[in-house]
Amino acid sequence: MTRRILLVVHPHRPEAQEAASLAAAALEAEGIVTCTDFEAGVDAPVEAALVLGGDGTILHAADMTRGTGIPLLGVNLGHVGFLAELERDDVAHAARRLAAGEYEIEERGTLDVLVTLPDGRRTQGWALNDVTVERANLRTTIEVALDIDDRPLSTFGCDGVVVASATGSTAHAFSAGGPILWPDVDALLVVPLAAHALFSRPLVVGPRSEVRIEILDRSASDGQVVLDGARAIDVERGSRIEVRRGARAVRLARMSDAPFSERLVQKFALPVDGFRGERPISDTGAGI
Repeated sequence: MTRRILLVVHPHRPEAQEAASLAAAALEAEGIVTCTDFEAGVDAPVEAALVLGGDGTILHAADMTRGTGIPLLGVNLGHVGFLAELERDDVAHAARRLAAGEYEIEERGTLDVLVTLPDGRRTQGWALNDVTVERANLRTTIEVALDIDDRPLSTFGCDGVVVASATGSTAHAFSAGGPILWPDVDALLVVPLAAHALFSRPLVVGPRSEVRIEILDRSASDGQVVLDGARAIDVERGSRIEVRRGARAVRLARMSDAPFSERLVQKFALPVDGFRGERPISDTGAGI
């Protein structure tokens, strides 16, 4: 049977196009057909996707392959690249290992969102990283009511509210002052943006919780709901946005068993000079 691997390439970076050529040559040498889109009428399924770009390209690939179960292997050609598994110098090596099936699958939780407009019309969406309710007019703020588990929590004026998955905790939510969650933490993160309120700290809520944000009629601006920083839904005053844990996970291909803490050190260039490894433990259980 013909084997196929999908190539998802950043469309505007020359280095991504060069990397795609290297990857395609390496895969074809292994007898694998590459494609850049799902082709109608082709019997051979796509067994994996090699994604060449930054986190935005990986998020696009996740949306592109939504519901297929295709694992995504990211090669970072961007800046930080938290979702990517490998760096730009590893393209041909990554392609060969992907062809050989030398990877593990890591499932990442997602977010499902339901937007209800004042007239009752509904729009559904999803995100891997985050759902952000933002002001439509950048010169004003929006007034929102925040409910958790169908119970009112607070109302406040703000620039917006980010609801993130654990995966998305290193993205917009982190920039807004939210904590970093390890990828295997099954929770939702709620981070108000520049809120005019005494109680405006980030919240970590349980995996079965539902977060509801209503744009109040007294708000100075309409809003928009932005999914993974790429897809937007316009919302009017009086609209309600409900976010819960997604029904479908995204599958990432992993070739390294390094812990997430190592990824943090590498991506943020954290200082670890002077670290001595494991410290001896005293009889009382305290480090000495």
